[in-house]
Amino acid sequence: MAIEPPFFEKYKAILQSSANEKEKPSTVEGFEELELPLIDLSHLNLGPLERQECIEKMGQAAIEWGFFQIVNHAVPDELLNRLKQEQIKVFQQPFDKKSENNFLNLSVQSYRWGNPLATSLRNLSWSEALHISLKDISKMDEYNKLRSTIEEYAEKANFLAQRLAEYLAQNLGIKANYFQENCSPSSSSLRMNRYPPCPYPSMMFGIIPHTDTDFLTIVSQDQVGGLQLKRNGRWVSVKPNPKALVVNIGDFYQALSNGVYKSITHRVIANQETERYSAAYFYCPTYETVIESCSKPSLYKKFSFKEYREQIQKDVKATGDKVGLSRFLL
Repeated sequence: MAIEPPFFEKYKAILQSSANEKEKPSTVEGFEELELPLIDLSHLNLGPLERQECIEKMGQAAIEWGFFQIVNHAVPDELLNRLKQEQIKVFQQPFDKKSENNFLNLSVQSYRWGNPLATSLRNLSWSEALHISLKDISKMDEYNKLRSTIEEYAEKANFLAQRLAEYLAQNLGIKANYFQENCSPSSSSLRMNRYPPCPYPSMMFGIIPHTDTDFLTIVSQDQVGGLQLKRNGRWVSVKPNPKALVVNIGDFYQALSNGVYKSITHRVIANQETERYSAAYFYCPTYETVIESCSKPSLYKKFSFKEYREQIQKDVKATGDKVGLSRFLL
């Protein structure tokens, strides 16, 4: 049975009507390839000077790039490899099974592909994903190796994300227990992505340009590449480093930092020949958490996670795109 989502059948009309669009995605060739700032977290365990330098370097990357990569992060390579193998097993299942409402006993629409609201190539994603709210893990088969692997990874990723968020907060004067009070393991989520080979990579994205709706995202990725971010008004390709984890600032940290840390627009370019895998851990607050800028005058009005999500849903339904933080500017 076929494992691939029916992209061509679903988007046939868009592909035909968009043949003459002026603004299209592009292949990865032709873009400058840059390495993200590399943070060695082992320096946090050295002397006070090395520790402070590491924290300041992290903060500077969050200001200038909105992205950085980390090594010596205490997430074992064996666990990351096991997560990827379980991820591959999931996506190699028949499409008809993956698209069932009770797939893996998870919430409806945990398995996603393409973009059901796409109206043009500009908002069409050539990818499939399993988006797991971590409060739903208990619904999965307790003897399932995927469940045990996700539970183990989520525990490590949550601990890491909280540490990173707290270190970044030190540069802003945010109280040390802010994230402990407003985030919990069950409020975060894990998204496992697969980007199938795309016959027409110059016509569509792997994932459309977007920012992340969270405080921090931690991404493990393979060697294929395709991640791009917008830097100084132009798109640049990120040189893949499978030995490092990628960290990026989300919308909530930009609002909390009053615009000091940047939630940067990023995307994934489709690949014609090679499939790509990644797993993104989204470090999120509880739905009731109110996000308020840490300094005055504030760029943003106060909002809760719930209000932000509801606004995104309205905007996506109306326009096909997430508008994001600009909706909450003062």
